[in-house]
Amino acid sequence: MLSPQTVAALQTEIHAWYRGHQRPLPWRKTRDPYRIWVSEVMLQQTQVQTVIPYYRDFLEQFPDAASLAGARLEHVLKAWEGLGYYARARNLHRAAQIVMEHHQGKIPDQWKAFRQLPGAGDYITAAVLSLAFGQPYAAVDGNVKRVLARLLVQKTPVNQGTAAAFTRAAAELLDRRRPGLHNQAMMELGALVCTPKKPRCAACPVNRYCLARQQDCVDRYPFRRPSPRIPTRHVAAGVVVRGGQLLITRRPPRGLLGGLWEFPGGGIESAETPQQACVREIAEETGLLVTVEHKLASVKHAYTHFKVVLEVFLCHYQGGEVVLNGPVDHCWITPDQISQYPFPRANHKFIPIINELF
Repeated sequence: MLSPQTVAALQTEIHAWYRGHQRPLPWRKTRDPYRIWVSEVMLQQTQVQTVIPYYRDFLEQFPDAASLAGARLEHVLKAWEGLGYYARARNLHRAAQIVMEHHQGKIPDQWKAFRQLPGAGDYITAAVLSLAFGQPYAAVDGNVKRVLARLLVQKTPVNQGTAAAFTRAAAELLDRRRPGLHNQAMMELGALVCTPKKPRCAACPVNRYCLARQQDCVDRYPFRRPSPRIPTRHVAAGVVVRGGQLLITRRPPRGLLGGLWEFPGGGIESAETPQQACVREIAEETGLLVTVEHKLASVKHAYTHFKVVLEVFLCHYQGGEVVLNGPVDHCWITPDQISQYPFPRANHKFIPIINELF
């Protein structure tokens, strides 16, 4: 437990540092709860510089909860295309609909009501309620955990499922009069000074209070549980051509890459070649018979919990009618229509090759 005097001193120093060093990020120029909410959803597991152009473009298309709720999911996913973690977009879209249906179009300003929205975990709820409504909730993201771990020599692993120890520590340090300012200052301190590698301890406004620095063990914090080895999946996909058109299929709305379009394919089994897997998977998923002309590309892509090696082939339609098994929709499109559909990033790595062919 920190003394009230120490807590007050920490708050003063961190807030003063933040006022002089904060980055001019677009979501810091508003108290609109919808815009703050969008930014916090986008910033989950995504770097700030990546988010900025997406944030601006997204708000141009969907400037408020009503416009987002009334949009087709496919249009929302297209606006999100390339940002990754597409469940965030699906949840945000559904949550906007709930706001319109059950909250008269107003973003909830109470913990229970906001926390019940799809995708609204403890962190996003605390962030929106503190930044937009000035409510005294401590927002604990990865940056804040790192600051607290070093400041208090907190031995709880930062990648542990529960963040209870960090939430308690953050709540103890929270300035309840200025919770939005305080939360942003803590996050910014972790982002700019108390960084994962080579922290700038000499520039830290609260370095004299930092126990890890006093004990000369900053490099040991924060603790992390060892991550399991990431498996690699080998997958084959086919660009099926019929009369100048290409076949694309749509993934189910839930699960990995839910709602996105892709070129059909699937896992390569141990007893088959990538070409054989491509033909088999297309037959199983769509009911179509195809032949492989040649290989288009070999693509590597990493997701959170696994990696993919994707072998892509140019295929020609030979017969059959589309009967879907797995995908929820299909479409025959011309090559110049590809840009109209939201695709996973792995597909975008070989789409330029398709454009060159046609």
